[in-house]
Amino acid sequence: MSGKERQKQLAREHYERQTQRRVEREAKAKRNAIVASTFAGVVVVAGVIAATTLWGGSDTTATATTDPAPSDNASPAASEAAGPQPKAFDPASGTCGYVAEAGGGPAKNVGLPPEKADLTPKKMTLKTNLGDIVIKVAADKTPCTVNSFAFLAQKKYFNGSKCHRLGSDQFPMLQCGDPLAKADGKNPTDGQGGPGYRFVNENLEGAKYTRGVVAMANSGPDTNGSQFFMVYGDTQLPAQYTPFGTVTKGLEILDKVNKAGFIPPGDGGTGAPKETVEIKDVTMSS
Repeated sequence: MSGKERQKQLAREHYERQTQRRVEREAKAKRNAIVASTFAGVVVVAGVIAATTLWGGSDTTATATTDPAPSDNASPAASEAAGPQPKAFDPASGTCGYVAEAGGGPAKNVGLPPEKADLTPKKMTLKTNLGDIVIKVAADKTPCTVNSFAFLAQKKYFNGSKCHRLGSDQFPMLQCGDPLAKADGKNPTDGQGGPGYRFVNENLEGAKYTRGVVAMANSGPDTNGSQFFMVYGDTQLPAQYTPFGTVTKGLEILDKVNKAGFIPPGDGGTGAPKETVEIKDVTMSS
């Protein structure tokens, strides 16, 4: 083989190698795109499932079992529809209308809050086994919600209760407020406990559930009770859960609980937190 023919052969082999590498790169890029789009689809579906589960129950039930969204798992919606309905805050009289739960999950009944709303609280402090979580509450935007918490705090309703539901990075929230929850991943009625009454949704227009937001769990419109959730990331939940406050101290506690994970198998990407969060006491202050 002459020197010129050898050069042609080397050039041809170099071209073939380049072509093969380009084909391999394009195939790899295509595979990565498919994997990425598939993963994105899974994340979206998981988020939707989580959001649905989380907010599915009635406030006697945070929808922990079927719905990742913050939900109250008691499902009294049908029976309640035919009974008395809660009334929104009346600025003229300064009153809220609370109604007894017609039927639903287990309750720690402490009576009904006073109709005359207490609008003085500006801060709610959750004393937990992991430290204090301080929440700035918006009594001006959520008077019936804040009035209910003030009433329940006075009754020591939350004392000794455990936060029973933790989400994931796709659904970053910790749900609390079921006074009967065991939060051990075994109790089928976790997320069904409430105060035996319900009240209206508030402050939904333009509601966003970003890091630090605290909102009510529910099982449908105007089924709020005592269950609530604290967001430690950003979520894309629909504006269906009353946002009544913002965490001003203690977000690192939520981060720590999130890092520990939840007890599998969870529902819709949620489950009982491995790191126990027990509420020792709740105080409301101005």
